[in-house]
Amino acid sequence: MAGRIRVAVVFGGQSAEHSVSLQSARFVLEALDPARFEVVPIGITGEGRFLVGGDPLARLTGGAPQSTSTELAPAAAAERVAGVDVVFPVLHGPHGEDGTLQGFLELAGVPYVGAGVLGSAVGMDKAVMKMVFAQAGLPLVPWRLLLRSELADQELVEGRLSGLSYPLFVKPANMGSSVGISRVSSAGERAAALADAARYDRRIVVEQGVDARELECGVLGNERPQASVVGEVLASGEFYDFQAKYDGSSGLKIPAEIDAAVAREIRAHAVQAFQAVDAAGMARVDFFLDRASGRVYLNEINTIPGFTRFSMFPLLWQASGVDFPELCTRLVDLALARHAERNRGAGAEPVA
Repeated sequence: MAGRIRVAVVFGGQSAEHSVSLQSARFVLEALDPARFEVVPIGITGEGRFLVGGDPLARLTGGAPQSTSTELAPAAAAERVAGVDVVFPVLHGPHGEDGTLQGFLELAGVPYVGAGVLGSAVGMDKAVMKMVFAQAGLPLVPWRLLLRSELADQELVEGRLSGLSYPLFVKPANMGSSVGISRVSSAGERAAALADAARYDRRIVVEQGVDARELECGVLGNERPQASVVGEVLASGEFYDFQAKYDGSSGLKIPAEIDAAVAREIRAHAVQAFQAVDAAGMARVDFFLDRASGRVYLNEINTIPGFTRFSMFPLLWQASGVDFPELCTRLVDLALARHAERNRGAGAEPVA
């Protein structure tokens, strides 16, 4: 590819994680090497309108007037997106990390960083994700699925949750960054937690709580993914909730102080989880290490992990010898390689 690579960094979006996306985008925009990349920032408003030209990040953060960027409907924005060499989505949650944007980019024929439609959709939906992980033989804590429409039927809820003991974790199935997640210590707290999760999604996951250390591992690659060192989250509250993730109050221990055998198990499971959902490019895979039994449980995979200065994914790779600018460069290269391989057809050699 002659000249600089035109990279569209897409951020903002319609999910509850809009503000997190803006934080991540700032660091990605700063990390992409201007000698190699021509960066094209594209913002998406909370109403789903695309912002092109000018400084969309400044506009979305309130630092620039509306006139600095042109506001387009998604259909009108397709031509602008199709004019770049690769898209780097930094959108967390629904309408960005769930396969929606990825399908749009597939139709536009533009390479993009991260998992495809299938991997993104499965990785975003906690219930389907767990079903896929279970089929792959990966270790999970006991869990149940409820629908928003079922919550009024207390007998049904009691029966569905039979066999789980407190504490429980209640989560919307399609949401990231711990949005809408509650720790429930007693039956009296359960109804409010279920109602809160139902604000974000019609499908609700209820998990058995365990007294565990929270460990995370980064994965990088396409057909031959590699795992980073393992890090530990030292949550400032009862669990690693939205505030604890992004206010800097929680500590991160990288690498985690765990036995070498446990680290190997987690790194192997991280790659297996990545491949089970057919992810690509990048992912952060989260685990629990039961304090009493020493057993490892897979929690979830995040196909567009955070890229803020507090985010585990870039820090894990930094500790593994890949700094932030190099990480962003590798992700762009992986996106281009994956797109080229798919266009070559089934007889192509696999890419890294």
